[in-house]
Amino acid sequence: MSKPTGIRRAATNAVFALEEYLLSLPHDHPLQISIRTYGLALSLSLVPVLLPFIISGRGRAKLGGPEGLKRALKREFGVTGFAFAMTTAIGGGAYLQHIWKALEARADPEPLGHDWSSVFLTRAGRILQRISNACNLTAARKAFLCNSLTSLVALILLQARRRAGPQAAIPLTPPFTRSPEGIPRTNRPSPTLDLTLLLFVRAMDAGVQACLSKYALRLSQGKDQDAKEWRRKLTRHSDAFLFWVCSARIMWCFFYQPERLPRSYVKWITSLADIDNRLVLTLRAIRSGHWVYGSGGKYPELLTSMAQDIGVPSSWGNPAMLPPRGGLSANNTWAVLGVMGRNGVGGLPCEIVHGGMDRKSCTANSARRGAKAFVEALLIYLPVHFLPMVLRQPSAMLQIRSIIPRLLSAMRSATFLSAFVSSIWMSVCLTRTLLLARLFPSISHNFWDGPFGCILAGCLACGSSIWIEEGRRRGEMALYVLPRAVRSCLPDGWVRSGNKSTMIAERLAFVLSLASLLTAAVHRPDILRGLSRWTLEFVMNGPNAALWRRKRQLKLSGNQVEDSDPATNEK
Repeated sequence: MSKPTGIRRAATNAVFALEEYLLSLPHDHPLQISIRTYGLALSLSLVPVLLPFIISGRGRAKLGGPEGLKRALKREFGVTGFAFAMTTAIGGGAYLQHIWKALEARADPEPLGHDWSSVFLTRAGRILQRISNACNLTAARKAFLCNSLTSLVALILLQARRRAGPQAAIPLTPPFTRSPEGIPRTNRPSPTLDLTLLLFVRAMDAGVQACLSKYALRLSQGKDQDAKEWRRKLTRHSDAFLFWVCSARIMWCFFYQPERLPRSYVKWITSLADIDNRLVLTLRAIRSGHWVYGSGGKYPELLTSMAQDIGVPSSWGNPAMLPPRGGLSANNTWAVLGVMGRNGVGGLPCEIVHGGMDRKSCTANSARRGAKAFVEALLIYLPVHFLPMVLRQPSAMLQIRSIIPRLLSAMRSATFLSAFVSSIWMSVCLTRTLLLARLFPSISHNFWDGPFGCILAGCLACGSSIWIEEGRRRGEMALYVLPRAVRSCLPDGWVRSGNKSTMIAERLAFVLSLASLLTAAVHRPDILRGLSRWTLEFVMNGPNAALWRRKRQLKLSGNQVEDSDPATNEK
């Protein structure tokens, strides 16, 4: 036997021994939990890091090429990386509970001999037991305390990693978009704020579901099946209402206060809506009085360049030359400027508002933008709907009866997002051109194009598209937008200040929320739902180990299993 062959065989045996050891452990063993947590967290953190290096050569050069990739990987695999931090929180909490339970188990018998380690462990167990009895600590409360301690350590690791890099300055556009007084633009919110709000919202939802469960059980007079039905009825309409409120607030902030939203989220909305940034800046200028119909304002040139880019005269984008109101005077102005199809109304021509997507028809513009959003949304929702199947039951990907329902569900979700986008554009055109502005021509377009005109109508209309989604997914969509809505309601100056009150509030919210979710995953999994329930169920309990064991046996037995009787194999 050659030396390389022996090394390979030894390595193979070591791998088999390790696999057998892991399979011998229960699913809720701290080591199993840590391995699953690290694998899942690492996959979530590596995808956004590797994607720019894969899809675009320009992105690779912008991020530093191979050296930039090396630094990014070193950061993600490091002690302060997301994967290690979350493993510390989840796996570390499981280990602390395991140790606590083991020490309390040693508290009853007297230590054998006078070995100092046995005496120490016994006394430690007795102390913990006395504390538990004095404070009435149940298993759930012990889990909460352990998870809180490790969650705090995880947050400190995450924030230590982020502080190492310099803060990039946020570009300053016209004065009507500047930051609150006294807050420099280089001050950025805490980089863990989005994660904290995500956990906070999920933890609050778990608390609400616990309250609804008690109320539904009372309504059903103690019948579990009826209680579940009552709970679904209670959450069905509340989830839709919550999504409507949150989406209206988010879209309002997107147009007028984007600094209250995560920058990546603003970029994603801009890309999905396919709206020119100059048009958004004009809306903000109208709100602040720096772009006024009839007089021009301080920044009349915002849309003149956009008009030239889409192939219409620059005068169509000059507010000083546009009629502020409808009626005969507006028709005379349109005749001079050469604008067709806008008789009876004033304001900016729809050709510029549409951004060149469709110059004449508002309905066609809305439909084309909806179709474009449908294609982009389908690329997002296909992985969302099929990834759980790939992780839990890969063989189902070969079955048509399993693929078709998920494909239809993905198309339904994409239709929801498409309707979300198209409803905004259609509401804008109905307000400022097709309906309301024609019914009330005496009202100035400084109002119709202002924050309480067409934009408000679009923000209020888009959230109603949630009714297209399936009932069980409405709650998940509401929980997706709620952290952004909560972020938009926080005082921007306080969030960016970086003072001790901000840091303490975030740490308390992070620790209490994550500890609550981890405790509920073990002791009250029924109050979790959606993505949080699926993720924590996978992390805490793991996939079907019996399937792994059967595959392992098939691998070891080889052709003997294949040649044996099929009925025996099934058994």
